[in-house]
Amino acid sequence: CTDEVSAIVIDLGSHTCKAGYAGEDAPKAVFPSVVGCIDQMDADDDKENNDSETNNNNVDSNKPKGKRRLYVGSQALGFRRDHMEVVSPLKDGVVVDWDIVDSIWDHALKDCLLVDPKEHPMLLAEPSSNTQQQRERTAELMFEKYKVPALFLAKNAVLTSFASGRATSVVVDSGGGSTTVAPVHDGYVLQKAVSSSPIGGEFLTDCLMKSLESKGIVIKPRYSFKRKEIQPGVFQTVDVDFPHTTESYKLYSQRVIASDIKECVCRAPDTPYDESAYSNIPMTPYELPDGQTIEIGADRFKIPDILFNPPLAQTIPGMDNFAEISPSVRGLPQMVIESINRCDVDIRKELFGSILLAGGTASMQQLKERLEKDLLEVV
Repeated sequence: CTDEVSAIVIDLGSHTCKAGYAGEDAPKAVFPSVVGCIDQMDADDDKENNDSETNNNNVDSNKPKGKRRLYVGSQALGFRRDHMEVVSPLKDGVVVDWDIVDSIWDHALKDCLLVDPKEHPMLLAEPSSNTQQQRERTAELMFEKYKVPALFLAKNAVLTSFASGRATSVVVDSGGGSTTVAPVHDGYVLQKAVSSSPIGGEFLTDCLMKSLESKGIVIKPRYSFKRKEIQPGVFQTVDVDFPHTTESYKLYSQRVIASDIKECVCRAPDTPYDESAYSNIPMTPYELPDGQTIEIGADRFKIPDILFNPPLAQTIPGMDNFAEISPSVRGLPQMVIESINRCDVDIRKELFGSILLAGGTASMQQLKERLEKDLLEVV
């Protein structure tokens, strides 16, 4: 009798890649979906002065792809390198760079799970918007490069629905790059009724960063300073300059911090955000990595409320580029109602009775209560 081999599940989201074993409660590996990328041309200019010996040690751990080297995983990304750009394999939820996807799968299977893909069936989660062409490319890579024995591509919304023991539900998936509302009926996504919006966790993080900048608060990335203890308990911050750091790496490092601020202090307001009502709200302190403590007031409620009321983003200094797409972007309650109304009238009641929240942004404090309240008012 052979041992039962468990299937591997990989979910490559716009912000995070999750990988693990089917049947377990949580993924074994969770790491960023972006990778560090150094063009060998840039690197070679710098390395000509170094001797060639030091170059060879690096090659095994991070595969050079054509003329670029990719660094995958939180640890590899957390280490600042000259000329390293931070790039995403996805644009609007769809893969645009298969080399990067390949390196992410490679990292998940070989470095994190330590499995041989030839020995495990593979379940990949895909967005509702995935095209036939994308699926073919995925299958081709999985079978020809990784030589998996079996492969199944399942829609994110269906997996969410099944995970909570339902075959029919409305899945509100608010992730890093976007928010999607997908009705699922008897285990199938009702494609015509799916609605989506570009407002996800990363958009809210950017809004928070811009808002803090407008108040004169600049987030220092972790690599840009050193803290010295000058006497017990007293620290001095010394700035360090790395002229070859790319703009994208600096932004990535700032976003990591801003995202933590958002997760710590933000919560969805019970009622639509109103500047005057929140102007004298008590401030919440947050200590930045460089030791300075900042105070966050109305933004704690204003930033999350953008999910419910997208035009609010235009009131944030520096978010002007949002104005062009703003009119077409709907708030969360409108998206849910619109989606359900595009479904067959016979199943609407069942769908309203089974709304599921998924994705990192949907786990924000009080978001569930606020969505429930808004939907009850409209329906």
